[in-house]
Amino acid sequence: MSVGIIHHLEIYVSDLQKSIDFWGWFLEELGYTLYQKWDSGQSFKLGETYLVFVQTEERFLDIPYHRCRTGLNHLAFHGGSRQHVDELAAKLEKKGVPMLYPDLHPFAGGENYYAAYFEDPDRIKVELAASVE
Repeated sequence: MSVGIIHHLEIYVSDLQKSIDFWGWFLEELGYTLYQKWDSGQSFKLGETYLVFVQTEERFLDIPYHRCRTGLNHLAFHGGSRQHVDELAAKLEKKGVPMLYPDLHPFAGGENYYAAYFEDPDRIKVELAASVE
């Protein structure tokens, strides 16, 4: 066990199947594997860390997620090389995933920061950043 490494993140989603379709593909591209699966959720693991997606109960679906409210703003992943970031960004666009800051891509985080930004089905912002070369 590595002290300080995130053990897991659990994200409640409005439509579990849409989220699994999105996150399953993306996380597998980054090397995650299916870890657990049950009626109302699914998780993916890489090393010591896993991400959990759980269907939000109907009674809590009245107020949708928004990253500018208090709470989670975005999830950022290491994407390896610039080429890897570009390849995944192209695949995301082909899948119809909403890309953020297209006019600034791939330098929306600044001219010395190479990344792709996009949204999951609940509009959670996701960042895929290239390693510093």
